[in-house]
Amino acid sequence: MEQHLIPHSATLLDALEALNRLSGAAMTLFVINDTNHVQGTLTDGDVRRALLRGCTLADSVSAAAHTDFKALRRGRPDVELIRSCRLKGITLLPVLDDAGTLCDIIDLRTTHTLLPLSAIVMAGGKGERLRPLTLDTPKPLLQIGGKAIIDYNIEALAACGITDITVTTRYLAHMIADHFARPVAGVQVRCVEETAPLGTIGAATLVEHAPGGATLVMNSDLLTTISFEEMYMRHVATGAAVTIAVVPYQVSVPFAILSIDDADHVTGLQEKPSYSYYANAGIYIFDNAVLDTLPAGEHTDAPDLVEQAIAAGLTVTYYPINGTWIDIGSPTDFRQATELMRQVNAMHRR
Repeated sequence: MEQHLIPHSATLLDALEALNRLSGAAMTLFVINDTNHVQGTLTDGDVRRALLRGCTLADSVSAAAHTDFKALRRGRPDVELIRSCRLKGITLLPVLDDAGTLCDIIDLRTTHTLLPLSAIVMAGGKGERLRPLTLDTPKPLLQIGGKAIIDYNIEALAACGITDITVTTRYLAHMIADHFARPVAGVQVRCVEETAPLGTIGAATLVEHAPGGATLVMNSDLLTTISFEEMYMRHVATGAAVTIAVVPYQVSVPFAILSIDDADHVTGLQEKPSYSYYANAGIYIFDNAVLDTLPAGEHTDAPDLVEQAIAAGLTVTYYPINGTWIDIGSPTDFRQATELMRQVNAMHRR
């Protein structure tokens, strides 16, 4: 952070030298006063425009600083503001306390947003359909494109500013715990082990949930480009207690289907129809109040908890994934995911 700070007493020449040292990084400086309050931002463009107005290199940086800058308030992440700044090409966003003192600087190239969510990644399954690959390796640690499957998801969560991440384990739990003994994407991931099978959501009872908050729950064996930001924004905009990520699923019938009325008369035939549905993608946002209704130590699947929320009159909505989604549950899925990442990595090397 220090390399992006410049005192308000510095000159424009000092600013140019500081910007030159930032070559390869985000080319933005924050002008601060003696009490570490941000007075403005400064880029090489700001310096150039100040010189064209008649300023000299000996003038103070305050003469060129952009004072109408965007900032976040500590402890109050504004997802809409972050998204707007990112879309405008702003790369650095200061975080200020209520007094205006600089607390942090967010690099939007690596941290795309700051979602006020915790995350639980379910990684307790045996992956039996992938045997023999999973005989001595838990499915989340299988390598695709030189990286463990679960790490793709941890990195995606971290890029959204989600750092409170818990992985629930059971099968070969010690291997997953060893894997996360070191931070992944700068996040120290916690592991909790199921002592008995708790289903696809029951293990959430092993994790404390902040009152009034929300938690993203997902399977660990997914390869997806889902936008957690857009999913969260839909969750908030709809006032939902539960949001389910979904993928399109089409069923094609290879025969003519009869339409029949109440008198058992045939009223028509539809030749080889196709039906479109939304399928559960294994990613959810739950209000923590919903997760708190889970019975501790009991086997519960996520669809059961969703059905209970619907029966209780809570708002349940969905978010369609626009992009890649592969549930790596079979050898065919594993080969497809491996080939996809091979192509992606080849493109990046060009």
